[in-house]
Amino acid sequence: MKKTFSLLTIALVSLLKTTTVQAQSDELVKVYRWYNTDDKEYVTVAEGEYQEGQMLHWKWTDKEPIFTAYRNPGEGRVAVYGWYNPHTKDHVSIIEDEFSDNAMMKMGYEGKHIQFYASLKRGNNYIPVYRWLRGSHDWVTIPEEGKTDAYFKKGYGRKTFQFYGIQRAADVFIYNQL
Repeated sequence: MKKTFSLLTIALVSLLKTTTVQAQSDELVKVYRWYNTDDKEYVTVAEGEYQEGQMLHWKWTDKEPIFTAYRNPGEGRVAVYGWYNPHTKDHVSIIEDEFSDNAMMKMGYEGKHIQFYASLKRGNNYIPVYRWLRGSHDWVTIPEEGKTDAYFKKGYGRKTFQFYGIQRAADVFIYNQL
């Protein structure tokens, strides 16, 4: 009887932990950077924002994971919006209230849509994410440990802090329990 009870208890605890980890991983979304050689343009794309086949059809290549973010709003999180400028062919990710919609539209941007949610406060397993600018309209999103020297050599500068991304998604549930 004691043996059956112990096995049942262990099975129940394992099931609860698995459910918690699954719920936390469903909450997260991987964020990638793509490059278009025709337009010499970078874009930041959250997993599921566009289908990979569609990105390839649009001639985006060099998909590179850059960090993990949150899929849903929550306490201490800020929305990150994607915008597109059809005149300059520039894509940019902007946190909510960084620029007004009116200001973005005056700069020629359109197609505002939520990409993901991120933290503005540093936490365990978080990595600072910056936006770099080349010229007057070519923006790229780069995490602190990104290949910053390579972008600097390509003429990017004016580094501006945006938010904190999650560095290692596999460890998030561990950090959340601390």
